[in-house]
Amino acid sequence: MEKASLTLNNTTGEFIMLGFSNLPEYEVPLFWVFLAMYLVTLSGHLTIVAVTLADPILHTPMYFFLRNLSSIEICYTLVIVPKMLANFLAKSQNISLPECAVQMYLFIALGTSECFLLTVMAYDRYVAICNPLRYTLIMSRALCLQLVVVVYTTGFILSLGITVLIFRLPFCSSHEINHFFCDIPPVLFLACSDTHTDEILVFVACLLALLVPFLLILISYVFITNSILRIKGSEGRKKAFSTCAAHLVVAVLHYGCAIFIYIRPKASYSLDKDKVVSLIYTNVTPMLYPMIYSLRNKEVKGSLRKVMRRKVSFKKKVNF
Repeated sequence: MEKASLTLNNTTGEFIMLGFSNLPEYEVPLFWVFLAMYLVTLSGHLTIVAVTLADPILHTPMYFFLRNLSSIEICYTLVIVPKMLANFLAKSQNISLPECAVQMYLFIALGTSECFLLTVMAYDRYVAICNPLRYTLIMSRALCLQLVVVVYTTGFILSLGITVLIFRLPFCSSHEINHFFCDIPPVLFLACSDTHTDEILVFVACLLALLVPFLLILISYVFITNSILRIKGSEGRKKAFSTCAAHLVVAVLHYGCAIFIYIRPKASYSLDKDKVVSLIYTNVTPMLYPMIYSLRNKEVKGSLRKVMRRKVSFKKKVNF
């Protein structure tokens, strides 16, 4: 069935999320595919949060940051995916202006916080490998908590500035957002006024949130690689590389997609192509993160087996 007319008057204070309405025959199959991916994503990240909380062995800075990363991913996908899934089946894809603004604010805040958290995780690996004897002294519980507070505070403040900057603009009579969520580029396209200054400010904010942290991560890994190569014995080098490989893969996936989308001039945007890239970093990569971290991590797999054995033992005692 074709969807309702996708035009609204400016006075309604609503947007229309076009999403994938140009592919009506694929919307139901896409709904089931992305629902399955979303459930896998949620179960994977919830498992990481539960295991790193349940097992005292994993009460270390590295797993504290990993738990926060999974918590961000749970909230991050929750902001985007349920609305996207609903729009696959809904006849009306309207979204109010305040709802759109809140979605953009939370999406940017959580995405930016993740950028800064990945930088903190790179610093944690740098200290662990380049200064192992002082690791527990430097990465104290107090410092870890302070770093996480700074990460979230910076992310949410920066997001507030970007969201206010965009939603103070006047929007044209057509409120059709050519996307499946309220992202920065497609909403900026709807502005009637000259957005050159706003684009520059958003570009600078994206540089601060994406390029600067990514460069810091790369610098950290230059020092980490240099230290690893000085380790005597292949087994020691292999173990050191394995502790960093998962984080580096996640950082490249996250920053690669985000830099491609946001650090470009408006004239180079192709919203239809960008939707595909957005699907990757809002649906595919969050699903892969638990697999990257847990399936290659002996400590997490061992803790998961330990937690499962406790549950089985508890059930047997209850049944008895």
